[in-house]
Amino acid sequence: MYAIIETGGKQYKVKEGDEITVELLGAEAGSKYTFDRVLGVFDENTATFGTPHVSGATVTAEVLGDGKAKKVIVYKYKAKKGFHKKKGHRQPFTRIKIVSVAG
Repeated sequence: MYAIIETGGKQYKVKEGDEITVELLGAEAGSKYTFDRVLGVFDENTATFGTPHVSGATVTAEVLGDGKAKKVIVYKYKAKKGFHKKKGHRQPFTRIKIVSVAG
């Protein structure tokens, strides 16, 4: 059984035991987090889709911890003007492990 969940403006295909990286959730490591924005639940021979979310379907995950992605450099330059601007950004994320898919 697997499901498609929505979090942080993105969609993820998850099943029990998966470890995925999602946008920062703000939950402490070791705690449980429940996703109720489930777009679809798929069993061996049945598929349930929501409009837009499946009512009553939940995905429970264990929060493994937070982190930051690799640095992305943003460099701006204008020719013949002497303009240079360099910035770096590290996107925060939360690492989770899917415990159960109920739908």
